[in-house]
Amino acid sequence: MLIESLDQEGRGVAHRDGKAVFIEGALPGETVTCSTWRSKPSYEIATLEEVLHPSAQRVVPRCRYFGRCGGCSLQHLEPRAQVAIKQRVLEDSLWHIGRIRPEQILPAIHGPAWGYRQRARLTVRHVPKKGGALVGFHERRSSYVADMDSCEIMPPRISHLLRPLRELVNALSIRSRIPQIEVAVGDEADVLVFRVLESPGDTDLALLREFAERRGLWLYLQPRGPESACPLHPSRHADLYYTLPEFDLKIGFAPTDFTQVNHAVNGVLVRRVLALLDPQPGERVADLFCGVGNFALAIARRGASVTGFEGSAELVGRARANAEENGLSDSARFIEMDLHSPASGGLAGLGRFDRMLLDPPRDGAVELVKALGEDAPRRIVYVSCNPATLARDAAVLVRTRGYALRAAGVVNMFPHTSHVESVALFGRDG
Repeated sequence: MLIESLDQEGRGVAHRDGKAVFIEGALPGETVTCSTWRSKPSYEIATLEEVLHPSAQRVVPRCRYFGRCGGCSLQHLEPRAQVAIKQRVLEDSLWHIGRIRPEQILPAIHGPAWGYRQRARLTVRHVPKKGGALVGFHERRSSYVADMDSCEIMPPRISHLLRPLRELVNALSIRSRIPQIEVAVGDEADVLVFRVLESPGDTDLALLREFAERRGLWLYLQPRGPESACPLHPSRHADLYYTLPEFDLKIGFAPTDFTQVNHAVNGVLVRRVLALLDPQPGERVADLFCGVGNFALAIARRGASVTGFEGSAELVGRARANAEENGLSDSARFIEMDLHSPASGGLAGLGRFDRMLLDPPRDGAVELVKALGEDAPRRIVYVSCNPATLARDAAVLVRTRGYALRAAGVVNMFPHTSHVESVALFGRDG
């Protein structure tokens, strides 16, 4: 069977008897044999059996758990080819969903291919048949946890914790009441947040504190939602932050806040966004879905007056603190607002903005772009983590709001996965 392309989940695509066949582990240009495990009237999903004629871009996966662990799907593909595939996914989405082609393809944003993941949510399961606790990512196509002792996409010092974490959980009396451990890595602090469904007793607390002390970690307990996470050891909050040296910024965040997982690529992305947005001193800029101020503070550093909008009160508070920490409170303000509701047309009550940045979650920002009026900015930069919703929202901007898609390109925020991040520039005359 000849593989024609890759789909958005990194599976090889072939056709047989008028049906599309999606083959995990196969690459474009290869001839393979496969075994179907799901058959539907219009498609099949299959597992690779043998590669008869391999692609020149096939490489040996670096991680020994690749194929079993569901964290990565493209380690068998040369990294530069991964980026080319993601660019094709972006362009195909824009055309097939939005019927739009960008006027310019932006150079892809690259970064480290290994050890880049500075945020992760590890699943914990106590499985006596496997010898006790498992800590890691889910197995591919499964709710089971992969039996793994290392992870090549996390920083080595975090990867080396997987086996000790298993031993720690095994030693706890509440080992079956810990569903996950969240990892947050900053420039000077590594934090583990243990989600606990039952309060640990004194013996467990002593074991947790000793583990954190011995390994130089900050350890938090989270009994309920993300806002309930509180430090166990040391007993004060960690000084978690990352820097954007080009903009002389220090961005603080809490262990359960949303931040980009790849700090190196994030720095390049902020530079790209500022170049596309091109804010001028004295202009008013709106940053929608601003989070902890990742882009807003860089915009303010360029001399523009920026207003950040965010639905989370906690993130708004963090952004304000970051503005104060960086001496930008006079030029950067932050407002809590539900940006998924048409009522976000209330932006109009804040006056006209010269430029706008959108950085929504996977659901996109369709209600917001529909609410843009005649006085909307002539230049909009859209940072996306889902090419399908970007294409949908782009169609609204182009067909009903008079914008043109000036440029678009991919951001390889998650190497070795099929996840496609991108950035797009929209402009209109008048």
